[in-house]
Amino acid sequence: MIVVENKILQLVNKHKHGEAIGLTSICSANLHVIKAAILNAKKYSQILLIESTSNQVDQFGGYTGITPQQFRKIVFDLATALNFPIENIILGGDHLGPNRWQNEISNSAMQKAKDQIAAYVSAGYTKIHLDASMKCADDGDEQIPLDPFVIAERSAILCKAAEDVFTKYGNDGEPPVYVIGTDVPPPGGAKEHHNKINVTSAEEVEETIDLTKKAFEKYNLSDAWNRVVAVVVQPGVEFGDSIVFDYERTKSKKLVDVIETKSNLVYEAHSTDYQKKELLKQMVEDHFAILKVGPWLTFAFREAVFALSLIEKELLSNKKGITLSNLFEVIEERMIVNPKYWEKYYDYSEEENKISRKFSYSDRIRYYWTDNFVNESLQRLISNLTNNKIPHTLLSQYLPVEYFAVKENIITENPEEIILNKIDSVLGIYNYATYGGTQ
Repeated sequence: MIVVENKILQLVNKHKHGEAIGLTSICSANLHVIKAAILNAKKYSQILLIESTSNQVDQFGGYTGITPQQFRKIVFDLATALNFPIENIILGGDHLGPNRWQNEISNSAMQKAKDQIAAYVSAGYTKIHLDASMKCADDGDEQIPLDPFVIAERSAILCKAAEDVFTKYGNDGEPPVYVIGTDVPPPGGAKEHHNKINVTSAEEVEETIDLTKKAFEKYNLSDAWNRVVAVVVQPGVEFGDSIVFDYERTKSKKLVDVIETKSNLVYEAHSTDYQKKELLKQMVEDHFAILKVGPWLTFAFREAVFALSLIEKELLSNKKGITLSNLFEVIEERMIVNPKYWEKYYDYSEEENKISRKFSYSDRIRYYWTDNFVNESLQRLISNLTNNKIPHTLLSQYLPVEYFAVKENIITENPEEIILNKIDSVLGIYNYATYGGTQ
């Protein structure tokens, strides 16, 4: 079998040789977000990393109802339709491990986790985050963190499952690269209302690397260890319902010193959403070379469609023969009927919860766009504003950035283009950070 070098390995090598470049990880199953990301990568001839999480996509379908093979097809079909080369797409799996089955005993949860990773790798995913940090039903007190030795052992077991599948089904493709690390936020976002964020200690990073390397060696995974490209740490960035914790590089100095001694490793930073572009650039310079973003992209999507809904009401409320989308009302009703995606995150008064459901940084509303009633309302909104041209004056009132994009002939008044441009404004910030401030 002829194996080509993984594109992330190539990028990490460049970074470790002094180039202040990085890679944005698009963590979203939202089709508008994926489309915007493809168009952005096409515009700059970049590679594109799109990741699904263990909650979203698994061998049983996850909460999206989509398997890894189906997710790959969705992404690749969209890329083909947009004339973007699929060989420039990297698929990644985030938080792969026993997360989905924490209520089961470890033997059962780990078997399902191995099957999950096998499904990802056989579908052509080549970036795998091994996350065995969560406790299973027989792992003791939930308040006490899992033993780092156990995490390392389970990470190696999961890696072995991935390597076995690639050896069997690799089809001359890129071998998977791996991300390790135990100081990770939970999939779907942090639930706590933070007052401060604790930066991962340098000692914990050293311990994670050392224990995981020994576990890999135990399972004859030395070659796979050479493809471990990143360690997930907490650099002090996070967001909650209504607060964003900005990156402070002075607090990560010890982390920077540690990773500079590792010839083949960078950091992967989760929850980088809503950071200022100069701070994201500093993070890349400080070797947080993989920046994961998700909720900020669907937050921008939500901003666009809510603004379009207001335009629709102004423009079409009194027009005969038009059925309005009533998007605000529909989404609120569906979130009340099915509160499982937000009720553990928003525990304020009902008036405050109502605001959070729509406008929170944690963007729990993102789980509802595929709801049949919500999607029908969204499609009606897009159809109404496609068939009834948006006046520039209303565009200026509700979407001033997109107004100027229309005036400068970058986009048209088409609502789909407006939505994509709104998402692209966030992607542009990450382009700036990961490509040395040149875009």
